[in-house]
Amino acid sequence: MALSRRAFVSTVGVGAAVAGGYYFAGGRLVGPWTRDAGEGVAAANGRRMLLHNNENPLGPGDKALAAMRAKLSEPGIPLARYRFPTGDVADALAAKFSCKPENVLLGCGSTQVLRSATHAFTSATAPLVMGTPSYEECPGMAAVIGSPVKALPLTSTAHLDLDAMADAAKGAGLVFLCNPNNPTATVHGATAVQDFVDRVVKASPNTIIAIDEAYHDYVTDPNYATQVPLALANPNVIVARTFSKAYGMAGLRLGYVLGMKETLDRMREVQFGMSLSVPALAAAVATLQDPERLAAESRRNTEARQFTLDWFSRAGYTSTDSQTNFIFVNIGRPAAEFRDACAKEGILVGRDFPPFEKTHTRISIGTMAEMQEAVKVFGNILAVTNAAAA
Repeated sequence: MALSRRAFVSTVGVGAAVAGGYYFAGGRLVGPWTRDAGEGVAAANGRRMLLHNNENPLGPGDKALAAMRAKLSEPGIPLARYRFPTGDVADALAAKFSCKPENVLLGCGSTQVLRSATHAFTSATAPLVMGTPSYEECPGMAAVIGSPVKALPLTSTAHLDLDAMADAAKGAGLVFLCNPNNPTATVHGATAVQDFVDRVVKASPNTIIAIDEAYHDYVTDPNYATQVPLALANPNVIVARTFSKAYGMAGLRLGYVLGMKETLDRMREVQFGMSLSVPALAAAVATLQDPERLAAESRRNTEARQFTLDWFSRAGYTSTDSQTNFIFVNIGRPAAEFRDACAKEGILVGRDFPPFEKTHTRISIGTMAEMQEAVKVFGNILAVTNAAAA
């Protein structure tokens, strides 16, 4: 569901009415910034259920919304001023991770910082190493700048093949490790990741390892741990995070990378500036000061995710062990066929992910109400009887 500029302005308290298609009964505006847990089900007015881009269906929390409203009405017209990727957000992140602001680099979502890492650390003679399928920003940027890509197949359990990636890393400029991995939703434990880093650095001391932790806040596996402390101590490691997922700010476009100053300085040399918005920066500072809301979002997602995984399991379909806000499930038919059928019913699910496009689909986790409605549609499309999935 796209939200128009007028809808956004009304949501943050400036302006008035927006298109009627975004209203529920009573005239209250509903959109990515305002939805309650029970209000996500696609309505008869033609709205679509968006289960395809791994977004937080509830959007930013109240404190983030209040910060944006305050910024819009602040004296001095802050929206008329350029903002550079430093300042209050870097300070807040430094406090959160017990580091210095120089250990933080902000970007327009994790997209920008991952592109900057690829630009800074790869070249025609220093390839990118990664698993496939995985998040596409690094190989996309490598193609633009002419850096070769070594993409290694996943294991039989749809995990990144750390052994194969380590073997391929000698002489690489950048190794990209998405943990948890998108689109497979699988995660590697802390010991496995640290052993992998040690192996890569020993064999290839000039190689940088970028660990993408976009879905960190949704992980429930007790063996997992963030690698931020490692990035703050090891010049070969950086960790990328985003406000687009658990914080609900995908449309505000703000991400960051953590690492040692000398490593991030190489990225700063190639990163385009002035990419961040005043409302996004204000919302980020506020939401970092709202840990209760983040914890509630994690619990909400875990419950809705388990409900969806259990439904598919009872219906006879196997999913990976999801540690994210989406699932990757073997539906035994082409993803495009399932995706098109869902779209006809007003539900959008994930795109093709070769080499799994003939068997698997990725489904983002919406609200519990959305998932309860969605599985009814999935059941009809997959010819699952109610008894089989009950």
